[in-house]
Amino acid sequence: MKKLKYISLILLFFVLSSSTQKHEYYVSVTKMEYVKKQKSLQIISQIFIDDFEKLIRQRYDESITLAIANESKMVDTYIEKYLKFKLDIKINTSDRDFNFIGKEYRDDIVYCYLEIENVETIKTLEVKNEVLFDVYPEQQNILRTKINGRDKSFILISENNKAVLNFD
Repeated sequence: MKKLKYISLILLFFVLSSSTQKHEYYVSVTKMEYVKKQKSLQIISQIFIDDFEKLIRQRYDESITLAIANESKMVDTYIEKYLKFKLDIKINTSDRDFNFIGKEYRDDIVYCYLEIENVETIKTLEVKNEVLFDVYPEQQNILRTKINGRDKSFILISENNKAVLNFD
């Protein structure tokens, strides 16, 4: 079972990483790493540009186009607003807000950089990830964590959108 889960994660990551104009899978990958020296939880969320663009157009502004030279200055605002609404993080049972550091485009993926500062220690981590579920019910959000030297991975779907991790 564990081997099957591992193979599935690799396959889904490959699908997300491949550069294609049109894709059949609705997948995002969110990586979270605790950097003890900096006392921060560093987060990178990878989302297909066309899927995110569709969402932003439906939710905020129909004229928005992502990954163009003269991209609207509102794009970062919309991305941050949406992620803060759809990505909930609790550390040691306390709700924590993240800072939106910025984004970059590579191939057909937008990389969103987030950070939670002033994290002394992580004993428990609870992540609720509902990114793109409102546009694509079949969306799968892969969560990969590296906390206290331990790697864990989860696949979150609309019916099961939360992961709870213990590091005691």
